[in-house]
Amino acid sequence: MSATTNGASLSVWLDSAVLPPCPPLPGDLDTDVCVIGAGIAGLSTAYLLAREGRRVVVIDALGIGAGETGRSSAHLFPPDEWYAAIEHKFGPGNARLVADSHARAIGLVESIAAMLKADEHIDCKFERVDGYLYALPGNKLRNLEHEYHCARRAGVAVELLPRVPGLPFDSGPAVRFANQAQFHPLHYLAGLARAIERLGGRVFGATHACRVRGDQQQQTVSTEHGEVRARAVVLATHTPFNDRVVMHTKQAGYRTYVVGLRVPRGALPRILLWDTGDPYYYVRLETPDAAGDHDILVVGGADHKTGQDDHPEHRYDQIERWARAHFPAAQDLAYRWSGEVMEPADGLPYLGRNPMDDDNVYLITGDSGNGITHCTIGAMLITDLIAGRDHPWEALYDPARKPVHGLADFAAEQANTLARYGEWLTGGDVDSVQEIAAGEGAVVRDGLRKIAVYRDAQGALHAVSARCTHLGCAVHWNSAERSWDCPCHASRFDIQGQVLHGPAPAPLEKIELLDGGLPPRSPRAGLRGRHAR
Repeated sequence: MSATTNGASLSVWLDSAVLPPCPPLPGDLDTDVCVIGAGIAGLSTAYLLAREGRRVVVIDALGIGAGETGRSSAHLFPPDEWYAAIEHKFGPGNARLVADSHARAIGLVESIAAMLKADEHIDCKFERVDGYLYALPGNKLRNLEHEYHCARRAGVAVELLPRVPGLPFDSGPAVRFANQAQFHPLHYLAGLARAIERLGGRVFGATHACRVRGDQQQQTVSTEHGEVRARAVVLATHTPFNDRVVMHTKQAGYRTYVVGLRVPRGALPRILLWDTGDPYYYVRLETPDAAGDHDILVVGGADHKTGQDDHPEHRYDQIERWARAHFPAAQDLAYRWSGEVMEPADGLPYLGRNPMDDDNVYLITGDSGNGITHCTIGAMLITDLIAGRDHPWEALYDPARKPVHGLADFAAEQANTLARYGEWLTGGDVDSVQEIAAGEGAVVRDGLRKIAVYRDAQGALHAVSARCTHLGCAVHWNSAERSWDCPCHASRFDIQGQVLHGPAPAPLEKIELLDGGLPPRSPRAGLRGRHAR
């Protein structure tokens, strides 16, 4: 079946993926491990556990790859924080552990991709490529040199070069990271799902986990289709839905944007590329058809906090202008898509036991722009923890660690979040629903409350409460994905108020508009609220 997704845009991966059937949970089940989330974090964990003979059930509210995996740029590359920052914050020994975990994760993906090609007849298009970090004009060369020396101390194969070879522009000095990788993430997930079921596991879609409760011996995951009782639970939902506060003060959600431009086959080198900007641009090539005459130049960047840009569609234009200025071979625009990145307070992901929960509840979150690699690291680590094996990465990635590094950024993020609650004292985006164009959404004030209203192409209005069901922030309209996004903790909802991205535990309250909506300049008229059933 074709891929489902949590937004309006279509990535090159979603456009070309064929995924196995993913039916809803048929009723109550008992298993060894319940994995919540069918992205790369969940399916990688489930596969490794099933390979060890454990009974595994995977559930997902939408389906395989419908979350952020299908919206990534699918780089397997050095940590987004870079080794200079990691060594400064965590010390040289921990920097070596980070480098080891990244190298082993890429090696695992490579070995699984080879197995899937041989056993499941699925080509994940895994490819080893070199990656290059280059300095923007105005950035000091010594910063790039410092990264080179820190990466070498961490045991990474790096080389300092006068420029990136093969580019149509002069990059200036660059650090070459040898033997990184790229692949097709949804082909990989399709293979993992088949392999899990071949090993006796089960994968279910259209199954929303609404509660996790239990003790050290058994956890029960409640869904609308029944309960899954398991000895352990893995929360692989990009950000945890069963934690109201703890983890959400330690990370922040950002939207990142990607364009795909056709380029003649062979016009550009097959490399990974990043600059030193903040936010930076990232580049790779994808070959959609081996027999075709073109590649897709995948360029991303222009990040911003989720729900905090009134015109996110302009970010695509910004990236496209940059791409065309640097790559004259770029032809027509083929794709635009965006995704969500969870930025941890100290730059490293949270992988392991969920804080303030029983020891048999595990967590993979805080991808920090390295979701493909970090989720694989998390799967490896949690598989060992469930098996009772000691692991050298456990303390480094422990979700319970305190944000003692990057405290200034942590404080700034918390201040930004608190400021969003002041929006309940402001007016709406428009005074009346009559001002909302077809295909657009806006927040309208109705006395003491705010209503999120979308007008579809036929002119019909869809209204929900603007109050996020997580911690009560007012949602904002995302015109790029046609969704309602929370600017506080990055929850996202579709136009009917259904949850697209946690931590929100429940849909937005439905609002009934009477008499065709609000009359102009009379925001209290014509509204009556009711709870969704």
